[in-house]
Amino acid sequence: MLGSVSYILFILSLYCAQEATALTHDLPIHGLTGPQPTLPRENWQVRADSENPLPNQHRAVEATDGASTTYWSTQFDGSSSAFPHTFTIDQGSAIAVSGLTYLGPPTSVGRIGLYNVEKSTDGNTWTPLAAGTWTDDDRPKSAGFTATTVRYIRLTALSEAGNRGSITAASEINLVDGSMQATNLTVTADSEETLPADDGRAINALDGDPNTFWKTKWKNVEVTPGYPHFFKIDMQESYAVRGLSYLPRQDPGNQQGNIGQHQIEVSIDGNSWTVVARGTWADDGRMKTSNWRAVMGRYLRLTALSEAGNRGPWATAAEIQPIIQSTFMAPAPESAGQWGETIDLPLVAVAAALVPGTSEVLLWSAWNADTFFDGNGKTVTATFNPSSGLVTQSTVSNTGHDMFCPGISLSKSGLVVVAGGRNAEKTSIYHPDSHTWSSGPQLVLPRGYNSQATLSDGGVFTIGGSWSGIQGGKNGEYYDPVANTWSLRSGCPVAPILTEDPEGIWREDNHAWLFARENNSVFHAGPSKNMNWFTTADQGSITPAGTRGNDGHAMNGNAVMYDAVFGKILTIGGAMHYDDSYTTSNAHIITLGPPSSIPNVTTIGSAHYARAYHNSVVLPDGKVFIVGGLNYARVFSDDTSILYPELFDPTTNSFTVQAPMSIPRNYHSVALLLPDATVFVAGGGLCGLNCTANHYDAQIFRPPYLFNYDQTVATRPKILRTTPEKDVPLGSAITVTTDGPASFAMVRFGSVTHSVNTDQRRVPLASMTGGGNTYIVLIPREPGVAVPGWWMLFAMNAQGVPSVAATINVQ
Repeated sequence: MLGSVSYILFILSLYCAQEATALTHDLPIHGLTGPQPTLPRENWQVRADSENPLPNQHRAVEATDGASTTYWSTQFDGSSSAFPHTFTIDQGSAIAVSGLTYLGPPTSVGRIGLYNVEKSTDGNTWTPLAAGTWTDDDRPKSAGFTATTVRYIRLTALSEAGNRGSITAASEINLVDGSMQATNLTVTADSEETLPADDGRAINALDGDPNTFWKTKWKNVEVTPGYPHFFKIDMQESYAVRGLSYLPRQDPGNQQGNIGQHQIEVSIDGNSWTVVARGTWADDGRMKTSNWRAVMGRYLRLTALSEAGNRGPWATAAEIQPIIQSTFMAPAPESAGQWGETIDLPLVAVAAALVPGTSEVLLWSAWNADTFFDGNGKTVTATFNPSSGLVTQSTVSNTGHDMFCPGISLSKSGLVVVAGGRNAEKTSIYHPDSHTWSSGPQLVLPRGYNSQATLSDGGVFTIGGSWSGIQGGKNGEYYDPVANTWSLRSGCPVAPILTEDPEGIWREDNHAWLFARENNSVFHAGPSKNMNWFTTADQGSITPAGTRGNDGHAMNGNAVMYDAVFGKILTIGGAMHYDDSYTTSNAHIITLGPPSSIPNVTTIGSAHYARAYHNSVVLPDGKVFIVGGLNYARVFSDDTSILYPELFDPTTNSFTVQAPMSIPRNYHSVALLLPDATVFVAGGGLCGLNCTANHYDAQIFRPPYLFNYDQTVATRPKILRTTPEKDVPLGSAITVTTDGPASFAMVRFGSVTHSVNTDQRRVPLASMTGGGNTYIVLIPREPGVAVPGWWMLFAMNAQGVPSVAATINVQ
């Protein structure tokens, strides 16, 4: 296992020797392997040689309706005709096409095996384009060919993939935009198997046939070449390259050589390389796709750094394909921030926590890497190390807990407490020191989509969550970390915090915006328009706190405490209903008073974009970074994606548009502040095998404060020493030595799922000089302000540039 960036750079330096003996092949490439730009289908007319005779069911048009749950089928009432079966597309005019995609029916019967694809200018005379055999599984299939401008395309099915009869069926059939196809590619690999009986040449990964594959040398050699392995594509001219797709070998039951850890680079000249993506792919046969903001380049290099299942030194690939876009847009100036390289992940990150003690990012999805349906008591997890760039993966099964849709809190002692979710009664606890999970106590009321917050005494309060367990009545509970028990707080009813949703209670008591304050009180800021105070002593209590100004319900909006000393909370966005609802750009500042008092609510106008399912992250300087979301709330969709983040400035109560993303971040996405004052953004989707809203990746945003006015990288202040170094009592003073004049703030470690992060909050810190660049920094004595647990301590210079944080444990 690779452990550091320095080691990765060392092994990459071996290329000098490897490329001297690398094997190069020229090949006209007509392959189609990854998510490619497909053509609009609004003007299409389609016909088939046969359709199901039932009215309004399984007609030919259902293979082009964009819904994978509907499908075209030939007649199956006992009089089904024999092969071949044809499906003809009339685009209405001649359009450039470079491939056809096919998704089989929801059931196995009718999957196409042998096929051919033809073109025609008049619908009568046909010319072959592609032919082959598709495997008998539920993965998307494709047939690629040289780009051709044509009006008619015909797919002919010559056999059923599993020999189950003479029926042909398709959920979706589409054509690939051929206007930007790179052809006549040259491939260079460090190693390949060339024996005629075991053809593993590099060109096999560019031939458009998923049944052939590239395989590094493994026969008749004294020493099998080991990692790293590289696969370099020369596209002969420069294109705007925005991604790469990788299809592992598809021979059944054989995953040997699946690429795990990897790095992807782009180059103009083949000498100077820019890293555009790195990370770890899951060990399965599914298509992998890395996406990034388009960069101009002629060369694309995939470097395999490890075998996904640790099965040996080989690398394999059925297909590797550049993804190209037709136009190139120059990056935004650094005054709007900057997005880093793509970090490929082995899962869709639906939940995340910044791990106390290690500052790694703990990520998880559900029982499966890309779907939450039908959970089975385990959770797929991954860990990202920001320092080394290493992504590791594991599956947690010992707690019997599918941790999809839970409440999450970082405890006083630095544990990650995960309660509820798919296994609604369960609690699981992550131990950073040992990188292990253990079972916690069961909830009194099983729940999922609940929200929870760590309190001033170090306990945890949770409420809501009718997504799982019995619907309704999900009143508050309190977790005592000393007794390791959950107990009901019947005086903390859920009814006053409900929104109003046409789908009912299971959508109305979700994702509460909770903020711990003094004396174990909790302020509820939303997403309902009604606000409340809870207390958790004894059986608990609730006090209404008025409404959030003129705001309506704001489900899947955000609330962020950017100044805990003065009780300042920004609320932004959301929608009246959970799903299928218009969103808002409303923004308010809530200023808290003592517990049970009515807070002051100020309407500050609107953000630039209305959005829901977004995430908001408080920065060391008090600004709030708002990222992702949809303009129209619809779960598991990237339609109406807001690609432009915004930055809220509390000194002016204004919003500034930031550098755009290249990857949508919508429902089930996450965002967290990292100790280097950057923002980790990941995920979105978790909607099944063929869902286009699944995003197996992350990116890191570098805010504008890391750049000078002339767009150069700013010099950052440094924290040289803190005394005490780690454990800091409430109300105490820290001696901090820096390399220059500084002010200070601390931000609590965060955790997030479903756009809710109750752990994060910022505390501006008072300080006085102790001589030179030594400061006496005062920690608040009130645990309702500086909630016990792990914090990032930042120093900022006069220009507002933050240091890398020192991490402290406030107790």
